[in-house]
Amino acid sequence: MPKTALGAWRRIRASWLYSLAIMLIIVGGFRSAIADWYDVPTGSMKPTILIGDRIVVNKLAYDLKILGVRLVTWADPRRGEIVTCHSPADGVRLVKRIVAVPGDVLEMRESRLHINGEPLIYSPAPAGAGDALREDAQGRVFWLEDLDGREHVVAITPGTRSVRDFGPVTVPQGKYFMMGDNRDQSGDSRHFGYVDRAAVAGRVTGIALSLDREHGWQPRWSRFATDLI
Repeated sequence: MPKTALGAWRRIRASWLYSLAIMLIIVGGFRSAIADWYDVPTGSMKPTILIGDRIVVNKLAYDLKILGVRLVTWADPRRGEIVTCHSPADGVRLVKRIVAVPGDVLEMRESRLHINGEPLIYSPAPAGAGDALREDAQGRVFWLEDLDGREHVVAITPGTRSVRDFGPVTVPQGKYFMMGDNRDQSGDSRHFGYVDRAAVAGRVTGIALSLDREHGWQPRWSRFATDLI
């Protein structure tokens, strides 16, 4: 290497730019392979996840990927888990709940899911289930849905035009059926079809922080550092 080039390289290494570049590489690798955090821009998972929630995603829940290439797999997504995935329609990143896995026979009757011929258990949601939605809770009905032991609240909006009856359908191998907890206002597998296993990026484990965009970016303190079911 010429002396002039060698001298320039040494100056770059000694500068803050070199340190910054190394830091960005480390942080980028961490977010790519281990964990990440996303701002939620839509309400398809209300009331479980609200617009303005900053969710934490475990990218090592199922496999190890580096720059989108899967190197090792040790688990598969399960029913009831909340995951981030890429839409088969346009590749946009989504946050949805897995309601059926490969081989499941799924159907919906009057907004209630049936898996492998057995109806899920639904019960009235606890009082205050829709409080975080404020005025947006008006006109909604909240149910507590038990999906393989994962109890979570789903929102039903009477009077909306939504897919409330379908199936039975059999989920193909290597595919997953995703739905939002905001059942009547969610673009999900009822519209864009099954999601490929390779399109599942990670499991959502909790909410880091939450800001209410519609009310002056007020912090929702009760949602800070909370786990998600």
